[in-house]
Parts: sequence; C-alpha cells; structure tokens
Amino acid sequence: MFRTADMRAARGLETWRRLIGESRACDVSAERADTFRASVRSLRMGRVTLLRSSFSGVRIANGPALARPEDPGMYHLTLVLKGGLALTRGSEPTQTFRPGDLHVLDDSVSVELGTYDSRNVPAHERSVEAIGLDLPMSLLPWSPEQLAPVQGRGFSADDGVGAILGEFLLSVDRRAATLGPAEAARLSTAAVGLVAAWLAPRVEAAAEPPQEARLRQLMESIRAFIERHLHDPGLTPAVVAEAHHISLSYLHRVFGRQSNGATVAAWIRAQRLERARLDLEDPALRSLPVHAVAARWGIPRPSDFSRAFRAAHGVSPQEHRMRRLNGTDAPQDRSGAA
Repeated sequence: MFRTADMRAARGLETWRRLIGESRACDVSAERADTFRASVRSLRMGRVTLLRSSFSGVRIANGPALARPEDPGMYHLTLVLKGGLALTRGSEPTQTFRPGDLHVLDDSVSVELGTYDSRNVPAHERSVEAIGLDLPMSLLPWSPEQLAPVQGRGFSADDGVGAILGEFLLSVDRRAATLGPAEAARLSTAAVGLVAAWLAPRVEAAAEPPQEARLRQLMESIRAFIERHLHDPGLTPAVVAEAHHISLSYLHRVFGRQSNGATVAAWIRAQRLERARLDLEDPALRSLPVHAVAARWGIPRPSDFSRAFRAAHGVSPQEHRMRRLNGTDAPQDRSGAA
C-alpha cells in the first residue's frame, strides 16, 4: 500500500507522530510545534516498509522502555539525503549523519535522534530528508547482539553495496505509486538481500579483534579513495596518506600488510591500467584516441602509458585495442599487475 501525506504545525505534528509510530515505538517532540513541517511517503512491501520523509526541528526517542508488547522487533535502516541527524546514546559521544550516510538501529537500543546542522541554524529551522526501510529482525541472519557494534554508526553509501542499496531505495520510491501490492511484496526479497549484503562485511569486521577491524576499515577507505581519484594525475601515496590523516610510512606498512606486500604506487598503476584496458576494449569508445584513454585514467604522458601497458600485456595499447575490437585474441598477459 502506497501512502503520501504533507503536514504542518501542531496538528501536522500529531499526524506525523502517528504515522511514524505505525512502524516503530518512539516519542516524538518538536522544537516548535507552530513551525513544524513534514512529509511522508510510505510503501508496504510485504513485511518491509519503505519510508521517504522530510521533517523539521524534531527529536525522536526510542528504546525498550517505549516498546509495545505486540510489536515485533524491528530494524530501521536510514539513508540521509539532505540535512543532518545527530544521534545520542547514553554517555557515548554524539554521532552525526550527513547526506550520503547510512545507519541502522533496532527497537532495543535506547537512543535520541534530532535534526542537526553544523551552522548556527536555530533548532526549529533545521530540516532533514531521508529514506529508509523498516524490517523485522527475523528477516536478517544476525541477532541484535551481533549487530550491536554497527548499530548507530554512520557508513558511507558512496561506493560498493552501499551505493547499490541507496540507488535501489530511491528507485523504488520514485516508482512506488505505480506498484501494485503483489509487485511491492516481491521487492521485499531484494530489499532484505541488499541490506544483508551491505551489513555482512561490517558485522564480520566488528567480530574481529579491534586492531584488525580498524585496519580493514582503513584499507576499505584507502582503496575507495584511490578508485575515486584514479583520473587525477596528482594522485600519489602521499596524497592518499594526507587524505586519511596518517603518515606515509604508516600507509605503506598498512597497505603492504593488507595487500600481500603490494605497494600503494603499484596498486594505483595497476588500477589505472585495468580501467584503460577496459576502455580500449569498449566499442563505444573506439573513436577516443589511445592517449585520451590514458589521460582519462590519470596517465597524461603517452610514452609512460605505452611502456607500462606493454609491460603488463605484451603488446602496445593500440595493438591490444585492434585485436580485441576485431575479435582476435590478444597474447596472454605477461604480468599480473593489471
């Protein structure tokens, strides 16, 4: 079932409180009821509910003390689209979630969420737009205890499964009004599968010794940063180290330990060559000169690209392109660098 509603002021706050309360036991208050504004779109997908909401100046408290006996245990996944949220849990440091951040909570965790803005914006004028899923705990393969280390933590949805999950949520929301009940229910399987795929490596990392978990997370961040900046000729190990606020020597130690001895520079070069190889084999890019393909992936000097490509593949970039686009097998790579 698809529903949409727009709400304003005190009466709107009561309506919004009721709608949010349908999927979670919580206490909602507004910084100023007279200026409150919100909107909600919801889609029932079998046992899963997708919510797209915007709201201003509110605080939401939830936890076991507010739970209703008839409520099933629920997980609440949220992707912030605009604005910011601040999460307070006991005496722990406040967590802030900005656009592009994903986080998950369950009803057994006592937290308080509020609108957040790093600028000096009055509390009642702060606004948030977010999209998320409410799903029964029984649909995921982990207990709340296993998920405890990742609950209430923000994770970027800019890459990997997180990006796919975010795009899925937005795509379903855009088409929600056109989906029949049976179609929507079938999508719940895909939704739960994506949530599980996104959570799995984070749960595994949380089960590792703290030092190993930190190193794994650092490596994920390093690799993602490199992949996002491969097009930049100025990308160097020193730039990567500075972006992660670590020393160059520590970067080399961590990277070598987590990559079977590979160096940062070699990995950057291998990723650039691999991206360039794929472009050379793409018929849609046939007219793009070889030197432009190289520059596209951060190798501005054609001679450097030709030499590195030949060392990796045994042929020149132009010959490799001609062989692949003409359907002739290229010689087997002489190096595993790419």
